[in-house]
Amino acid sequence: MKQIRAADDRGHVQQGWLESHHSFSFADYYDPAHMGVSILRVINEDRIAPASGFPTHPHQDMEIVTYVMEGELEHKDSMGNGSLIHPGDIQHMSAGTGVRHSEFNPSEHQPVHLLQIWLLPNEKGVTPGYAQKHFPLSERRGILQLLVSPDGSGGSISAHQDGLLYGTLLEQGESVTHTLTAGRTAYVHVARGQAAVNGETLGAGDALTLVDEPRVELSGVDRAEVLLFDLP
Repeated sequence: MKQIRAADDRGHVQQGWLESHHSFSFADYYDPAHMGVSILRVINEDRIAPASGFPTHPHQDMEIVTYVMEGELEHKDSMGNGSLIHPGDIQHMSAGTGVRHSEFNPSEHQPVHLLQIWLLPNEKGVTPGYAQKHFPLSERRGILQLLVSPDGSGGSISAHQDGLLYGTLLEQGESVTHTLTAGRTAYVHVARGQAAVNGETLGAGDALTLVDEPRVELSGVDRAEVLLFDLP
């Protein structure tokens, strides 16, 4: 079974300093037909204006991944972490028993463009944790690189959840294939460019859910940056 989630059908919020597109129900955007896929609960595509951002706010029992595509994002949290997140970086935060953090665009001139990803944890009440790692975009060309996993395999970031998050960059005509174990679900999100996924052509912001499919076949149509979630 294949189900397309078109970019133009996502929830849209414009509030001055923030423009956001919600793939699933979030905050004031509610769509009972799009509450998430498996443990994937949130994909928000955010554009934050210069010298703006999210003030300090709380999270609990959620695995949060930040994926910056353009610009840089400044992170500070109640665990004492402070960092700048750049394109190619994967930031992960286990909210666990509770954490507070802020996200800010420190540039006076350039917006920051990012994806905020939330995954439901496989255990509640864990000690909050933080990780950030750089995965050079050049090393993802023509391959599926594992970015986040339950056990940190293959140099990925370990998170308290049961999904696998892969990233790839595909030039026109380049292809990769991922085999799905029986009972697993795939969710493919095209971050930029255009890609063919199991015969469906997707553009930036489009996504495809695959259920009861033996494999995911990706190919570049117009220099695509793609995220693939292998979900329980």
